[in-house]
Amino acid sequence: MRTRRSAYEKDCVKDAMMKYQKLIIRSFILLAAAGIVIHVAYVFISVYLYGYKNDLVKADAVIVLGAAVDGDKPSPVFEERINHGVWLYQNGFANKLIFTGGIGAGDEVSEAAAAKAIAVSQGVPTNDVLIEEQSNITQGNLENAKRIMDDNGLSSALLVSDPLHMKRAIMIGNDIGLTLYPSPTPTTMYISWGSKFPFLCREVFFYIGYEIYTIFG
Repeated sequence: MRTRRSAYEKDCVKDAMMKYQKLIIRSFILLAAAGIVIHVAYVFISVYLYGYKNDLVKADAVIVLGAAVDGDKPSPVFEERINHGVWLYQNGFANKLIFTGGIGAGDEVSEAAAAKAIAVSQGVPTNDVLIEEQSNITQGNLENAKRIMDDNGLSSALLVSDPLHMKRAIMIGNDIGLTLYPSPTPTTMYISWGSKFPFLCREVFFYIGYEIYTIFG
C-alpha cells in the first residue's frame, strides 16, 4: 500500500509541477504580449505627438531629408520640405542648407540636386547649398550629412522632414553624433487620416525596428 500511495503521490506532485510550469509559461507569454502591445501603443502616440515639436533656434545649418523625385522635379512631399528649409535659411535660422538624397530608379537627377536647383531658383546662393547624393534611406542621409558638417566645421542643424518622420530621424541623428533640432514641415502633404495613418504605421514599424537594431546590431 505504501509503495502504491508513494507512487500516486509522486504522480500528483509531478502533475502539479507540470501545471505550475505551464501556468508560469502562459503568464510570461501574456506579460510579454501585453508589454509589446503597450510599447507599440506608446511608440504610436509618441511618434504622432513628436511631429508637433518645432525648435526654431539658430543653428549652423539646415538639413533637409530627401524624398521622391519625379524625373528631375521634386515630388509634392519633397517640395514642401525644400520650401521649409529655404524659409528657415532666408529667415536667418542657419547659414547653410544641406540637401540629402541619391538618384532613385528611373530618375534623371539625385534628390539632393533637384532640391538644390529649387533653392537656388528661390535666391539661395550656390555656395550656401551643400548636398549629399549617396543614400536614399534616412540613416544614410544623416550619416553623409554629418560628414559634410564635419568637413565644413558645422556643429548643429535644424532637421527638416515631415512631422511623422521626425522622431525616428532625430533619434538616428543623435545616435550618430549630430546635434539636431526638429523643424517639421508646417505644410506637410499628409493631411487626411487616410494618408497619415499608413505613414504613421510605417514609421512605428521602422522606429521599433531601429530600436531592435540598436540593441542587437
